Amino acid sequence: MTRQTVMITGATAGIGRATALRFAKEGYRVAAYGRNPAALDSLREKLGPDHIVETLDVRDAEAWAARLAELADVTGGTLNVLVNNAGILSSGNFAEIPLEDQRRIIEVNVVGYINGCHTAYPYLRATPGAHLVNMASASATYGQRELATYSASKFAVRGLTEALDLEWAGDDIGVSAVWPLYVETGMLDDVDIATTRNIGVNLTADDVAKTVLSIVNNRQLGPRAVHHGVGLKARALLAASDVTPSFIMREFNKILSRN
Repeated sequence: MTRQTVMITGATAGIGRATALRFAKEGYRVAAYGRNPAALDSLREKLGPDHIVETLDVRDAEAWAARLAELADVTGGTLNVLVNNAGILSSGNFAEIPLEDQRRIIEVNVVGYINGCHTAYPYLRATPGAHLVNMASASATYGQRELATYSASKFAVRGLTEALDLEWAGDDIGVSAVWPLYVETGMLDDVDIATTRNIGVNLTADDVAKTVLSIVNNRQLGPRAVHHGVGLKARALLAASDVTPSFIMREFNKILSRN
């Protein structure tokens, strides 16, 4: 079989790095991208010379196009898997978080994903059985206090994923969203809010990476689930959001975010 290629953004640490290592162990050619040069050097050394590790600012559509063109030179124009993982957050009361920080969340978490999906589409379409995985969040089950803009960004990712699942089905591109709760990564180092205290931080980056790999490797026939919770709590929240009236979800989230 021709070696399959996965492109992963936000790969310098946390979920992205763990996902890169998981896919490399599975035999994929990994193309990993991020913005921290020192962390990229560390990942490059860990992965070895058979993989691609480069810089990418996901907010820059031209940079996406350039990196994908470079990757196409190696793969012959195909791309088996795109994992949109890059993400940032700011926590606290909405009115107290500077607008500049909130705009940056949208630029990375939403515009970055749209850039990736749009520029990668021709390569995914050219690859039989290709797959897009977007990193969503359990914060998209109901708007989250103290994470308002981050939560909004993940609702956008949810909508984008659902729409592309419908649009790209005829192109033989699987489209999925991964829904973790709080994950023990550097992104949460300075986050101390009511829901992290009440729910806890119980997932590891590798828990999420294993879920991503499982989704991609599951070549099931027939209808495929679009949304995938990571861990029992996230799966329960995701299931509840599908069947529970919004006013009940509101009250439940009030309890979870109570100081």
